[in-house]
Amino acid sequence: MLGIAGFITFWVLFAFFVFIGFYGARWRKGNLAELHEWALAGRRLGAFLVWFLIGADLYTAYTFVAIPSGVFASGALYFYAVPYVSLTFAIAMVFMGMLWDRSKLKGHITAADFVQEAFNNKPLAIAVALTGIVAELPYIALQIDGMRAVLEIMLEGVSNAAVVSEVSLVIAFIILAAFTYTSGLRGTTLGAVFKDILVWIGVISLIIIVPLSTGGFSHAFSVAAAKKLATGVYNLNPAISLGYLSLALGSAFALYLYPHAVNGSLSSESRKALRLSTAWLPIYGIGLALLALLGILVYGSQKAIALLSFFPASERGLLAVPALAAAYMPSWFAGIVLLGIFIGGMVPAAIMAIAQANLLVRNVIGPFKKLSPKGESDAAKWASVVFKFIALGFVFVTPLTYAVQLQLLGGIIILQTLPPVFLGLITRKLNGYALFAGWAAGLISGIWLTLLANHFSVLTTSLYRITGTVQTATYIGLLALGVNLAIAIIGTLIALAIKR
Repeated sequence: MLGIAGFITFWVLFAFFVFIGFYGARWRKGNLAELHEWALAGRRLGAFLVWFLIGADLYTAYTFVAIPSGVFASGALYFYAVPYVSLTFAIAMVFMGMLWDRSKLKGHITAADFVQEAFNNKPLAIAVALTGIVAELPYIALQIDGMRAVLEIMLEGVSNAAVVSEVSLVIAFIILAAFTYTSGLRGTTLGAVFKDILVWIGVISLIIIVPLSTGGFSHAFSVAAAKKLATGVYNLNPAISLGYLSLALGSAFALYLYPHAVNGSLSSESRKALRLSTAWLPIYGIGLALLALLGILVYGSQKAIALLSFFPASERGLLAVPALAAAYMPSWFAGIVLLGIFIGGMVPAAIMAIAQANLLVRNVIGPFKKLSPKGESDAAKWASVVFKFIALGFVFVTPLTYAVQLQLLGGIIILQTLPPVFLGLITRKLNGYALFAGWAAGLISGIWLTLLANHFSVLTTSLYRITGTVQTATYIGLLALGVNLAIAIIGTLIALAIKR
C-alpha cells in the first residue's frame, strides 16, 4: 500500500493535471465550434509539441505495464517492441509527410477522408473509418488496465479496495471526458507535456534505483533464468524467431495506421515540423527498452515479489512496474511515478477517443447526413465521451491479464487498412472495390485465426502456428494482411482486364 505522503503527492499532481487539461480551452485560442480546431488544435502545433503529443501516443500503458508484463511472463519474445519502435519511425518518415501534404491541401481530418478522395469509394472509406473506431477500443481498454494496475498497487491492503478502485476509475474518466469535451486536442497536448515529464522522471529513477537496490541486472537475469528457462521460450532462440520478427514488423506497420497517430501527425503546423518531431521520437524508444528490462528486474526484487504475492498470478505481470515503484522508492516519490503511469493511460485514451469521434462524424455519419461545422464539432465532442465509456465498460467485464494482447488485437484489426491508406499514398491504380474485398477478407481471416489460436477461449496469444509448431508461429496481423493484399491485387488486375 502507498503511504500517506504518496497519496498526497499523487492527488495534488493529479489536480494540476486536471487544471491544465481544462486550461487548454484558453491556450492558443481558436473557435472550438470547428472540428479542426477542437480535434487538431487548429493544425498549429510545432515540432516540440508534436514530439510530446506523439510521444504520449507511444508512451502509454503499453510501455509501462504491457511490455514489462509480457517480458515478465514470457521473456525475450516481448522485446519485439524495441525493434518495432525503431522501424515504425522510418515508416512514419515515408508516409506521414505525404498524408500531411494531402490533408493540408484538401482539408482532411482523418485517414478515411483521404481514402474517400483517393478512390472515390464510399463503402471503402466507411470501412476504413469503422475499422479505426473498432481497433482503438482494445487500445483504450489497455490504457484503462494500466490505470487499474496503479490503483490496485496503491490500494493494496485497503478494505473494499476493488470497489474503491472501480469508483476511482469512473471518476477519473468523467473528469477526462469533461476536459476532452471542453478543450479537445489543446488540453490533451498540455496534458501530454506534463505526463511525459513525469514519465521520464519515472523511467530514469526506476532504471537506476531498482538495480542498485536489488543486486543489479545479473542477479535478476540469473533468477529469471532459473525460474523460466524450463519453458523453452524465455530466451530468444531460433524456435521463436519468426514470432519475434513478425510481431516487430506487424506492429511497426500498424502504429501509424491507428487514428490517434494520424490525428497527432495532422495537428502539426508544417511538414518540416512533423519530420523533425518524428526524427526525435527514437529517444522514446530508448526509454521503452529500459522499461522492458524492468520485467526482468522484478525477479531479483524480493520486495516487489512480496508485494505481488498479494495478487492473483494472472495479474502480477501487469502490476510489475507499479510494484517496483511502490517497493523501492520513498512514498512521496512513488506517488509521482505512479501518477506518471496513471495519466500515461489517461492522455492516450483522450487522443484515441478524439480520433474515433472524428471518424464517426466525418466518415460514418457525414456521408449520409450533412452537418454544419458546429454540428460536426458538437457531435464529435459527445462521441468522444461515449467511446471512452464503452472502453471502460469493456474493461470491467474482462479479466486483468497480460494486457499486451489487447494492443496486438488492435494491430490485427488496424493493419487491414494498410492497402487503401499507405498504398493509396503511393499509387491510385488499385481498384476501390478490390481494396474493399481485400479489407473484408483480411478482417475475417484475422478474427478467425485469432479465435483458432486461442481455441475460442480467453485471448492469450496473437501468434498462429501455421504448421502447429512453435517454429512457425507468426503474428496473425501479418497473415491477415497477406490475404488482404492478395485479394486487393488480384481484384485490381481483374477489374483492369474487364475495362480493356
